[in-house]
Amino acid sequence: MRPLDYKLIHALDTVIHEQSFDKAAQVLNITQSAISQRIKQLEQLVANPVLIRSQPLQATSVGEKILSHFRKIRQLEYDLVREIMPCDAPSSLPITIAVNADTLASWFIPALTPLLKRYPIELNIQVTNEANTQELLKKGEVFAAVSSQKSSFAGVKVEPIGTLNYILCASSEFQQKFFSDGLNKSNLAIAPCIDYDHRDTMHKDYLRQHFGINKADYPCHRIRSSEAVVTMVLAGLAYGLIPTTQANEHLASGALIDLAPDKHLKQPLFWHSWVLERGIQKQVSHTIIRYGEQHFSQA
Repeated sequence: MRPLDYKLIHALDTVIHEQSFDKAAQVLNITQSAISQRIKQLEQLVANPVLIRSQPLQATSVGEKILSHFRKIRQLEYDLVREIMPCDAPSSLPITIAVNADTLASWFIPALTPLLKRYPIELNIQVTNEANTQELLKKGEVFAAVSSQKSSFAGVKVEPIGTLNYILCASSEFQQKFFSDGLNKSNLAIAPCIDYDHRDTMHKDYLRQHFGINKADYPCHRIRSSEAVVTMVLAGLAYGLIPTTQANEHLASGALIDLAPDKHLKQPLFWHSWVLERGIQKQVSHTIIRYGEQHFSQA
């Protein structure tokens, strides 16, 4: 078996990151034709296509496996250089993590703040729905991910963070308009709710579990921003599930109402990270798990 040529893989990684052959050539200080030639050589080496020339540019399944390996090796090399040759190490510590919008808006930055103040970490947060955070980890685009799923795949370890509680909230105006008689199948079928996006099944699962609503044919706003979800609910434009960390202040002031005090949603969170993590990655993982132990229910 011929060894992998990391120069060729680096070209593929740069094209995917820059979403342009021309920009990738500028980053690597070579010609655009040289970029194309390196990707062609990589495809010949592995006897498979590695790049889908579409918009956006995407790696093939083989290309994703190669890039996942390359990114892990690059991070390990980076940590090793910092350990044995600190004077030659880059001044910043790049860390890329996948989280969902609620996690980012409610607790993630406070959890990492002590570490960010202590080390020159260059934080890159990939915000996506919970169904996709593990996919980014699998592709090697991130070193760790927050997920509601406990199961994972080879090369990744999973640790519990804790349980994030959600409350079904609405403004008093909205509650009077749609739910003056309480929650039931009839009014839930016409009241507009709000989700993160079409892949976010939390609200749908909640209604099925607690109210026996199996068909999601009710009106639903979809906004890819946790803060905007809260804003919409506060404005009386929708009702929705909001983490207690974001809802408590508004519940205390009366701006929001808990529509179902006996039906709070408990969402377990898990930290998925590479088994081979070391250095600052290991400290990030330890910090997240420790924060969860101190601030979240471990039930």
